[in-house]
Amino acid sequence: MKGLRLDALRDPAAPLAFLEGYEEAAAKADLFWQDRAAGSGEGSLTAQQFIAEVPDGSWAGSLTVLMEEPGTEDWAGYTIERRQGHVVGVYVRPEHRGNGLIKSLLDAGVDWAWRRGAERVRLLVHEDNSRAQGAYRKAGFGPSGLVVPFVKDAAQNELEFVLER
Repeated sequence: MKGLRLDALRDPAAPLAFLEGYEEAAAKADLFWQDRAAGSGEGSLTAQQFIAEVPDGSWAGSLTVLMEEPGTEDWAGYTIERRQGHVVGVYVRPEHRGNGLIKSLLDAGVDWAWRRGAERVRLLVHEDNSRAQGAYRKAGFGPSGLVVPFVKDAAQNELEFVLER
C-alpha cells in the first residue's frame, strides 16, 4: 500500500489529485500504513480499498471508498444529506492506463457501496484534471453541479462527480 501510494504521489498529476505530498507520505511510520490498511481492509463497514493486482503480484492501481452517513459533515464542512460512498485515492500506474482498469476498480467500489445501502457514490476531481474526468465519465459518473474550493488553493476548484443508484 505504501509503495503504490508513494508512486501515485510522484505522478505528474499528483498535485491536482492528492491532498498530501510525497515527502509527507514518505515520512510516515510503517505503523501508519498498517493501520490504514487494516481500516480499509476486508470486513470494514466504513471504508474499503480496492486493489488491481497483475499476474506477477504487483499492484497496478487502487482506490478507496469511504461510507458517509446522513447528518454528518464531510471534510469540506458540507452536511451529508444521504448515505453515500465517497471514492478517494484513485490511482492507476501509467503502464496500466487506457485498458479499462480504472472502470473495473470503480465498478468494484460502487458495488461495495451499493451493498452497504448507499444511495449514490461520489468523488471530487480537480477542474483541470481532464484525464481523470474522462475516466470517471466513462465509468458512468457525471458532474452534480457542486463545486468546492480546492483545499490546497482556494482560487482553484474541485468538481463533484456522482453516480446515482
